[in-house]
Amino acid sequence: MTSDGERYTHGHHESVLRSHRWRTAENSAAFALDDLRAGTTLLDLGCGPGTITADLAARVAPGRVVGVDRSPDVVAEARRSFPAVPGRDLVFEVGDVYALDHPDATFDVVFAHQVLQHLRDPVAALIEARRVTAVGGRLAVRDVDYAATIWWPPDPRLDRWLELYHDVTRCNGAQADAGRQLASWVRRAGWVDVVASSSTWTFARDADRQWWGDLWAERMTESDLARQLRDEGVATTDELASIAGAFRQWSRDPDGIFVMVHGEVRARRPADDEPVVLEQSGVVAS
Repeated sequence: MTSDGERYTHGHHESVLRSHRWRTAENSAAFALDDLRAGTTLLDLGCGPGTITADLAARVAPGRVVGVDRSPDVVAEARRSFPAVPGRDLVFEVGDVYALDHPDATFDVVFAHQVLQHLRDPVAALIEARRVTAVGGRLAVRDVDYAATIWWPPDPRLDRWLELYHDVTRCNGAQADAGRQLASWVRRAGWVDVVASSSTWTFARDADRQWWGDLWAERMTESDLARQLRDEGVATTDELASIAGAFRQWSRDPDGIFVMVHGEVRARRPADDEPVVLEQSGVVAS
């Protein structure tokens, strides 16, 4: 997903991939669907195991869809899960969001879900995305905003979880609260007609709470995230086990609810000679 030297906070533990496989166009890309038509060419940056990518490919068939991810293992899983089928032009590639292996103006739409929050330089990635987008083509990006996360009932161990997550993402040069920053990043990267929206993932039903609580309990004890927290000296094994217990306790509470807020942005690639006004500063970019 990124250049060497950057670290993916979550890693690719099974608890992480299990959540990635749950994602669909409906629950993670609804804001982008109006830009899709039969024959649209689309690039999915940070495609993971490819569930959203395959949904988007079905919507734009026979248009070509390319999913790119940094992890060869994850790309291999996507290829196994979504082999070639008649009428669908879908491929998965190992690649770097800062240096995409595609010519200028290749795609009608570039999509990225839960990617920019993990990058040290999201604006540079958005500039590279603009390069491979056709003039007049569209960008659609969505990222969570961890500081806006809410849950019930209150638990100081979950407060500590949120504090630790911000700590480790800062160590990685990442942006846990990316959702609120997307529009500014997109404008700085030279896109126009920027439209911001938001949506949530909400876990409140018994089965949903059980699934979500188990995922995070595992992440806090077994994933790369847990190892980073221990390696950075910001949390102990016992503290992480306590937080895992908090997630499991929350998941069993019939009144429990967990809401993750996402920022979303759609934008257009301007023509090369089209003035681009950076709305917050009034500066015209070249």
